[in-house]
Amino acid sequence: MASNTNNQDVSNLPYVPLEPFTGTDPAGGDALLEDLNVWYQAGDISFMIMSTAFVLLMIPGVGFFYSGLARRKSALSLIWLSVMAAAVSTFQWFFWGYSLTFSHSAGPFIGDLSNFGFRNVLAHPSVASNRIPDLLFAVYQGMFSAITIALATGAVAERGRMLPCVIFMFLWLTVVYDAIACWTWNPSGWSNKMGGLDFAGGTPVHIASGAAALAYSMMLGKRRGHGTHELNYRPHNVTHIVIGTIFLWVGWFGFNAGSALAANMRAIMAAVVTNLSACVGGITWCVLDYRLERKWSTVGFCSGVVAGLVAITPGSGYVPVWAAVPCGIMGASFANYATKLKFLLRIDDALDIFAVHGIGGLVGNICTAFFATNTITRLDGVSSIKGGWLDHNWVQLPIQLADSFAGGAYSFVLTCAILFILNLIPGLHLRASEESEILGIDDAEIGEFAYDYVELTREVLNDVEGDNMSAYSAEQPVVHQGQGQYGVAISSGMGREKIVNMSMPLTGHRMYGQGSADHAQ
Repeated sequence: MASNTNNQDVSNLPYVPLEPFTGTDPAGGDALLEDLNVWYQAGDISFMIMSTAFVLLMIPGVGFFYSGLARRKSALSLIWLSVMAAAVSTFQWFFWGYSLTFSHSAGPFIGDLSNFGFRNVLAHPSVASNRIPDLLFAVYQGMFSAITIALATGAVAERGRMLPCVIFMFLWLTVVYDAIACWTWNPSGWSNKMGGLDFAGGTPVHIASGAAALAYSMMLGKRRGHGTHELNYRPHNVTHIVIGTIFLWVGWFGFNAGSALAANMRAIMAAVVTNLSACVGGITWCVLDYRLERKWSTVGFCSGVVAGLVAITPGSGYVPVWAAVPCGIMGASFANYATKLKFLLRIDDALDIFAVHGIGGLVGNICTAFFATNTITRLDGVSSIKGGWLDHNWVQLPIQLADSFAGGAYSFVLTCAILFILNLIPGLHLRASEESEILGIDDAEIGEFAYDYVELTREVLNDVEGDNMSAYSAEQPVVHQGQGQYGVAISSGMGREKIVNMSMPLTGHRMYGQGSADHAQ
């Protein structure tokens, strides 16, 4: 049992006093013999728990954002995929993801299974900071894993099957995310040792998810009606986009500031530059769209906010306050113009995930090379870097580029390989049938809908069908006239009605914000 370090008479105490934990036990300590709490500050623990909760908020934010951008008949499926991503990634992280990424005995590319199933993950100081224990660090970083795969799976919008996507989540996190996060953030990782600067996920989160979304979109193929007026539509619910943006914006404070892994001045600085870059990004995208259409786009503002947040992510713990302004401007500008890349590549990236997250993450890594300074890094009292161009460290730019392109290429190639193999397995073909696309993924794959009035419409149409529909065939759909601006076409077939079109086609709008009529190409 523990000894009495104060030489006091403890015979009458109702408990045996514990030895203070020294932080040296590789197994994480023994709660029966040691007080595991005295090694850490309560303020740091509280701050990191709150940051973890904030990052969790980002996941439904992604779901709402993607849902609002899509057509109404596939709106619920994108929310479902986002919350399912949180569940799958949490299990994968517990099972072996954390061990493959942050084990103390990791190699330069990926970790081992020494912490399989969170074995020996308790009170030992984390691999990234001695201010928080392994267990808290594991939970916090698990949220990063979840948000990354949630971002990537938006690529299945309106045409991908759910089951193969869920299996893909587990495999992609294991093969792609865990490796990139290990080489970026684990002190043993090759990029970390090379001097790569990525405070909160420019490469592991944004470039990796953007490249994966591009690969998934390519492997799925174009949506039905691509290149025609059918897909030239407004986002179906701008309110969902605004709600998603709010969740993301608030959650990003935990994402970036929490990456300081302690409640200190560096965390405060990260929070300040995060908010400033988001605001500048929103203004920039809005102005770019207004220049073309003379409209102040809400979707454009929200898209710019996200682009600004993405661009500041890798440098948020390294750059001074003023640097958030050029980061926000460049992030939003490059992401805005990058929405045209899908037409050059002939890939139907329906939600422009590659443009905003892939290109935005690359811009953020480059900005970090320009503006990183040791003055900001030292705000936590322990960390030190050579800095970027502000500190005359000119080699930082090629280091950042090497890390960025390695992460992007690795994610793209491995994503294609995983999807190619999945598509060969019976029952796991990636693409939904044409009938499912016409009907909508919500109905075909989930059997539920984002809006109650859609079900009411179906009931009304069933009644109409019973009285009048016998005069019409599938080749002559009837359009119900009582739905306001949204026409709902139905055709009789296979014993029930099919909702063919749930959105009113309009011209001149991109998925991730307004600004040109390119989406009609």
